[in-house]
Amino acid sequence: MKMEMQVVAVEAKRQPVSEIISLVGNLLANESVEIKSEIDGTIAEIDFLEGQRVEKGYLLIRLDERKLDAAAAEAAANFALSQSTFERSQQLFKEKLVAQQEYDQSQSLFQINQANLEFKQQQLKDARIVAPFAGIVGGRVVSPGQVISRTTTLTWLTDINPVKVEINVPERFIGQLKIGQKIQIRVASYPGKRFDGEVYFIAEQIDPNTRTAFVKAKIPNPELLLKPGMFANLDLTLQVRENAIVIPEMAVSQLMEGGGGTVFIVDGASKAQMKKVKLGVRNEGKVEVIEGLSEGEKVIVEGLQKIGPGMPVKMGVNTNAPTASK
Repeated sequence: MKMEMQVVAVEAKRQPVSEIISLVGNLLANESVEIKSEIDGTIAEIDFLEGQRVEKGYLLIRLDERKLDAAAAEAAANFALSQSTFERSQQLFKEKLVAQQEYDQSQSLFQINQANLEFKQQQLKDARIVAPFAGIVGGRVVSPGQVISRTTTLTWLTDINPVKVEINVPERFIGQLKIGQKIQIRVASYPGKRFDGEVYFIAEQIDPNTRTAFVKAKIPNPELLLKPGMFANLDLTLQVRENAIVIPEMAVSQLMEGGGGTVFIVDGASKAQMKKVKLGVRNEGKVEVIEGLSEGEKVIVEGLQKIGPGMPVKMGVNTNAPTASK
């Protein structure tokens, strides 16, 4: 009678597993714009504080409006006169009291003055420079009384809630990506803290040089801890299998090509039997078994070096052996 070898075995259990890949990316603002004026002019008022949170439409800077106001008033007067003249010409033309040419001239002058009035009114409106979206105003680089042109930078406006992260995902994972995929990022400024987000853009083509796809994700940033330009370490969850078979990684006695391996189980006759398995995700000392093992089968985790197929075994207890939790 063969001697029984003492081993430690644990049951294969079902639990959720997440397939995660680790990547690196760069953080960007959700929206960011350099604030400039659409017209030349002189700064009359600066109505923001550096670093101030503003809403869309908030008045940032007002230019001197006096010349623009006068020009708009002149355009309005010319428009009113040409409108009155055109209306009279219409009536006289219907009564055949004026020639076609005279009527056309009054209509053309009316349309020119109408366009000029709209232009002057828009210039007057452009003298008030407002926030195009809600965000945080940057530093200001101009002062009241300064003459500016349309190329002069006045300040910057940035929205960083949420922030965006740009990553390049290897080609072999593209088939598992989808919009709404969950991600987690870590940044050096806050060690140990993770920030959750999700994918919202996947490029339609692969970069032929890097064999990667350009992917973007958004990360909620209500505390404004994340800043554009930060370097992010990112965990991208490709898929979650809610009912996977999981065993301790130490139960795999031999790895084979193609994601396979071998394990020893304890059969109903208390004998060790070798099984070939197909392995999946590895995570924190555990490994997913895709094929070759059923829930409840006892896999040997200690004593593997002393056994062979068909050898009688006696199961011992080791409370320190890692087990798959439900």
